[in-house]
Amino acid sequence: MKGLKNKNALITGGSSGIGQAIAIRLAQEGCNIAINYRSSPEGAEDTEEMAMQKACGDLENCGVKSLLVQGDVSQEEDIIRVVNTVVEKFGSLDILINNAGIQTECPSHEVTTADFDRVIGVNLRGAYLCARESIKHFLSQNIPGIIINISSVHEIIPRPMYVSYSISKGGMENLTKTLALEYANRGIRVNAIAPGATITPINQDWVDDPQKKAVVESHIPMGRAGTSEEMAAAVAFLASDEAAYITGQTLFIDGGLTLYADFREAWSA
Repeated sequence: MKGLKNKNALITGGSSGIGQAIAIRLAQEGCNIAINYRSSPEGAEDTEEMAMQKACGDLENCGVKSLLVQGDVSQEEDIIRVVNTVVEKFGSLDILINNAGIQTECPSHEVTTADFDRVIGVNLRGAYLCARESIKHFLSQNIPGIIINISSVHEIIPRPMYVSYSISKGGMENLTKTLALEYANRGIRVNAIAPGATITPINQDWVDDPQKKAVVESHIPMGRAGTSEEMAAAVAFLASDEAAYITGQTLFIDGGLTLYADFREAWSA
C-alpha cells in the first residue's frame, strides 16, 4: 500500500494475536517495526522472526528493520521509555498501533477496584499515554503521524461480565475521535478498528470447542469468526496513504455482527 515503505511503526502488545499479525503485515509493507511486549520475550521474538521472513525472505539483504522493546503500557515511565527507545533506534516514529489489551470475566457487582483499574489502566489509560507520547514526537518533528487504536465491537455492544473491558473500549471510541479532531490540522490522523469475534490465542476457549464456536458464529451474519490477518489488513490500509483523508473513524471488522443478527429474519414489531 502507498506510503508505508520505510515508515517506523510501534505496535504495543505485538507478541501474539492481532498485534502479531499487524507487525507481520506492516513489515511486509516495508515498515520498520518495533514490537512491544510486557513479559514474554519469546512471543515477541517469534513475531519478529515471522515478520522478517515474510518481509524479506533473504534476511541477509533485508531493508526492513525490527526492534523488540519491553514495557508495560499501564506504567507511564515504561511508555515514555518505549517511545524514546523507538525514536532513538529508528530515528523517528511515524505510526503508533495501540493494540495492547486485557480483559477479566466477573459479574459486575463483584469486580474489585484493583481488577477494574488494571483493565482500564492497560486498555484505555495506557492507550492514551502511548498516544500522548507519540503526538509529542509528531509535533516536535512536524511530521504527519498516524495513530490506530485497536478497539472492539464492544465499544458499542454491551458485554455483561466484562464491564471494565466494555468501558475501556467505549472510552477508546471517544479517545479516537477527540484526538483526531484536536490534531487534524497538524496532519496527525487517528483512527480505530473494531474487531468482532476473532480467532486469536485469547479466544482459544471457544475457538477449540466446536459447540462454543458454533454458538459464537451463530450471531455473525457471515457465519464465521474473523482472522488476525483480516484485522491487520485493515490496519495497513488505515496507516497508508490510501486512507489519507480518513480520520476520527472506527472501522468495524465483524462479519456483520453489529448489524443485529437476530433481525436476519423479518418479524413483526
